[in-house]
Amino acid sequence: MIYTLAVTHGGNALRQASAWRTYRACIISLLVVLSVCGAAAWFYMFSVESDITETLVKQSELVSSQPRVFTVQCSEDYENYKRYPRCTPQSCGRAVTDSVVTKDEAQVLRRLAERGLALAGSEGGASILDLHSGALSMGKQFVNIYRYFGDVIKDVFTEQDFQLYRAVRGRIQEVIAETFGLDPALMYLTKPTFFSRINSTAAKTQHDEYWHPHIDKVTYGSFDYTSLLYLSDYGSDFGGGRFIFMDQTGNRTVEPRTGRVSFFSSGSENLHRVEQVMWGTRYAITVSFTCDPEHAISDPALP
Repeated sequence: MIYTLAVTHGGNALRQASAWRTYRACIISLLVVLSVCGAAAWFYMFSVESDITETLVKQSELVSSQPRVFTVQCSEDYENYKRYPRCTPQSCGRAVTDSVVTKDEAQVLRRLAERGLALAGSEGGASILDLHSGALSMGKQFVNIYRYFGDVIKDVFTEQDFQLYRAVRGRIQEVIAETFGLDPALMYLTKPTFFSRINSTAAKTQHDEYWHPHIDKVTYGSFDYTSLLYLSDYGSDFGGGRFIFMDQTGNRTVEPRTGRVSFFSSGSENLHRVEQVMWGTRYAITVSFTCDPEHAISDPALP
């Protein structure tokens, strides 16, 4: 009896020791994984932050009254195109203002974008809605929202939505003209001008790979001035997704803020990219202008 109890006790002790060793190994493995993940996360955050030489405007700042202007030397890109007096860039740069569009107006426009993009959307992380051409991301392709959803489109958008969109576009045009010393009547809206919705979903096609450096004048030709109206807030609505100007002396960023307008001359003096969005959803409107009337597009209107 004593022998049996001793053997049983010894067996239990061995099993407990084995279980403890297994448990301890699992804990150690978990700690190693967490350490590696933590190190990777720290390295990513450090590399992202170290990629930025200067923050031109933080999300927490309010740029009221006059736009904050950063002058840069014009590139030679414009020499390859017909020049239009009082419109073709003579002085180049980038600017930011928070006084052109109110936060309430930006929120109305964001809801417009949400309703339109809820009809479809990309399979990847970037979706667009172009009210001018009607282009809407659907899976890996685009459809014309006015034809594809013609029967219900007036239940999605209202005339008041379009009136606000046109008014905001006009104000953006005016502030660009005033800042760069242009005649606003000689500036024309051009394509592509569109809403964008970006999240952290992996890219499925090249249309989803929004983060590559590019020059608008080189990519599109017609662009002379580019603007972004942000409809969500960096740091609270989404992480990553900052707009980055890539200069020879370093990278400079603008942090999105609801209602903020960032605009710049479209040549290679303003090489830029957008950071990959790491979490949340980033909404914005790209509004583009040309000096060439042959590339002008009209304001959108409900069919």
